[in-house]
Parts: sequence; C-alpha cells; structure tokens
Amino acid sequence: MIALARFRLAGYARSHRALQPLIALLPLLAILYATPVPAGEELGAMADSAGILLPVFAWAARGLLDTEPDEQRMISIVADRRGELLSGIIAACVFDLGLTVIGELALLARLSADPGIGAVMVGVCLHLFSVIAGVALGALTSRPILPSPAASNLVLILGYLAILLVSASGARWLTVPVMSWMKDGHHDVLMGHLPLLAVQSLLWPLLGLAGYTWLRRTRP
Repeated sequence: MIALARFRLAGYARSHRALQPLIALLPLLAILYATPVPAGEELGAMADSAGILLPVFAWAARGLLDTEPDEQRMISIVADRRGELLSGIIAACVFDLGLTVIGELALLARLSADPGIGAVMVGVCLHLFSVIAGVALGALTSRPILPSPAASNLVLILGYLAILLVSASGARWLTVPVMSWMKDGHHDVLMGHLPLLAVQSLLWPLLGLAGYTWLRRTRP
C-alpha cells in the first residue's frame, strides 16, 4: 500500500499536474500576505489561511486521484482493492501536507509578532482539518465518482461554497465549520472552542471518505 502511494505520488509529479495546485497556491499566498499580519491577529490569520486553502487541497487531491490511468487503476484493484483505495487517500494527504508546509511557512514569515507555540499548534491543527476536508471533497469529485470533468469541477466549487454558506449559518454543525474557524480566530476565542470545532471538523470529512469508500465498491 505504501509502495503504491509512492507510485501515485511519483506519477502525479511526472505528469506535471502537481504544478497546477502549486501555481494556484503561490499567487493566493502572495495576495493573502501582501502586507504583514498585525500583532494580535495571528490566530485569525491562521484560521483564514486554513479556510481559504481548503479548495486548493481539494483540487490537488482530485488531480492526484485522477492522474492514474483507468487501466492501471484496474490492475491495482485486481491486485489489492483495499490497498488501491487507501493508497490514493494516503498519497493525496501527503501531497496536501506538502502544500500546507508551504502555506504555513509563508504565514509565519509575515507575522509581525511571535505567536507563541500554542497559537502555532492551533494553526497546524486547523490546517490539518482543512487537509482532511479537502481530501474528502477531492475524492468525492474524482473521476471514479464523477467521470465528467465539467460535473467534477462544478461539484467541487459548489461543495466548497456550500461549506462556507452552511458554516456561516446557525446550522454550522451540518458541515465543516470553516467560517467558525475564522470568526473565533479573529475574536480570540478559538483556543477555547477548539475541542468542539475539532469534532465538527473531523466528523464530516470522515463521513465523506466513508461515502467515497462505499461508492468505490461499485465504481472502480
């Protein structure tokens, strides 16, 4: 399974498709941090980064899962169905974590004050939640689930917008609470609310990945 995950990462890099989310990420970071983050706004900036980068993570995950030719995927399924499924998720998470490191380094470089280890760890947690949510969204819009590229792009965009809209409403528990991350970060209550946000942030992506696993049973 690990060898297959490495194989998929290598194929993604060799296809040059891996450059697409990276090219999207760099201008986004340049816009976000065109000016230094003021002192006292560290948590808010970290929450904003985690929420805004979610669609980039989803795009990267979908691209990685779509890179493997259908014939190669069928060979992997015949050899090890469970390993083929998990290797794609693992490879997508690893690549998105690489993008997270770039985003975090860019953020830390633009902070006007030392955020402290506690704030940094909260920011890392939020970005991990964002990666898991992005991988789930990317997997559910990948070619085995949505063969049409147009439908896949539309569902990915609408899915992210739905996350933002629902999380900004009173029913934020129905989705990943992205807007709550940002709101609590800017109101300096994020650390106190983090345990509940963690449950909400992990619940829906895990359900999404479970749904992806179930759908893949009939959609190789």
